[in-house]
Amino acid sequence: CPPDQLVLQVPARALLEGDTVTLRCRVRKDTSVTWVRFYHEGKDLEGTVRGTELSLSPLQLHHSHRYRCGGWVSSSLSEAWEKSAPVRVTVRSECGDGEP
Repeated sequence: CPPDQLVLQVPARALLEGDTVTLRCRVRKDTSVTWVRFYHEGKDLEGTVRGTELSLSPLQLHHSHRYRCGGWVSSSLSEAWEKSAPVRVTVRSECGDGEP
């Protein structure tokens, strides 16, 4: 198991401009998470979150780069604000131009 309490899940497939992608903030078994926030290159994406998921649609080249999530992680023993490790998202142009 990963040592991090939170894990940001990104689909393992090629992402093209115009696609829709959903990022999911997950916790380890026997814990729960509330007040989830998502970050793009360190900037809080407030107002774009529904629960533990962030939907990006339609994808554009500027959606590329690093994302992470944070939230209050609770177990039977404690509660603390945790952040996931950063995950790189790469959106490719439909013309095959690659990253921005």
